[in-house]
Amino acid sequence: MTNHTHREVRLVARPEGPVKDDLFEIAEVPVPEPGPGQVLVRNTHMGVAAVMRTLMDENTDVPMPSFEIGAPLNGPAVGEVVAAPGTDLTPGDLVEHRLGWREYALLDADQAHRLEPGLMPDPAAYLSQGPTALMGIERGAAVRSGDTVFVTGAAGGVGSLAGQIARQFGAARVIGSTGSRQKADRLIGELGYDAVVIRGAGPIEDQLREAAPDGVDAVFDNVGGEQLTAAIAVANRGARIAIVGALASQLATEATNASNSSSASSASSASSASKTEIDTLSLLSRSITLRGIALYDHLDLIPQWNRRFAEGLRTGTLSFPHARLRGIEQAPQALRELTEGRHLGAVIVEL
Repeated sequence: MTNHTHREVRLVARPEGPVKDDLFEIAEVPVPEPGPGQVLVRNTHMGVAAVMRTLMDENTDVPMPSFEIGAPLNGPAVGEVVAAPGTDLTPGDLVEHRLGWREYALLDADQAHRLEPGLMPDPAAYLSQGPTALMGIERGAAVRSGDTVFVTGAAGGVGSLAGQIARQFGAARVIGSTGSRQKADRLIGELGYDAVVIRGAGPIEDQLREAAPDGVDAVFDNVGGEQLTAAIAVANRGARIAIVGALASQLATEATNASNSSSASSASSASSASKTEIDTLSLLSRSITLRGIALYDHLDLIPQWNRRFAEGLRTGTLSFPHARLRGIEQAPQALRELTEGRHLGAVIVEL
């Protein structure tokens, strides 16, 4: 039925700063046998995300369980059913689930979501962070025709799709933020952004005012910190601000301890990035809406997004920016490179 053994990636130590390859081990273990009501899946693709670095810590503020030392990590994956005794799944079905970081996954049938055959031109597209991007644009920031939209963290897996979706919802001008000129040029040249502010190239607020001389109407915030503060300062009356991520806070500790951030100024910047000061009177006087929004409250968007994305990929009206590494042994490198900001878009491991 299957190979006798398969590989899984285990966490062997808690990080004391950035992601390093020696925090993981590749273990060869027996392929599990499914019992009644269980599903054995041969994983074909898995995704990595910045939150996985946070979950490597023993204690986090994220409403998800931390990874356990000595156990395989987990995360979104797509694969083919090998066996599913006593369930309505059949061998060959394509399913999505949360037990990535291993070549074969054993899970209860209700944890495997059957995917529509042939819907996506590439099965990896099911691992996009598009549902979160759609949620933030449509329900969080309520983007509408004529808006000027600011997307922070625009080069990530969420932001690289949020800008495209904002355009579909009628945005007249889309501005992003990122950490390098190279990424900024790609966002403008490939993904339809009109302008990009660059972290480290001067005060974010000054850059944003130049990019949006008439202010911003909707904000899709992945980052927090200085970028959220700048967005509020430049926001027009009645602006809608969606808090979708908090990368400045999530990665602040990592940045503080990173070997290339040992200077006092870098450490101070990382520490201050973890907190965002908000002038509530400013929000009140301009009737600005600030809303935290999370996908687990909007799961109905996932099938909607899959249909929208499949059509967009086939017609060329949407693209899926991503980096693809091959082989499960590349999974630690994939997460490390993602947290280092080396890639534009999603980061996928093909197993």
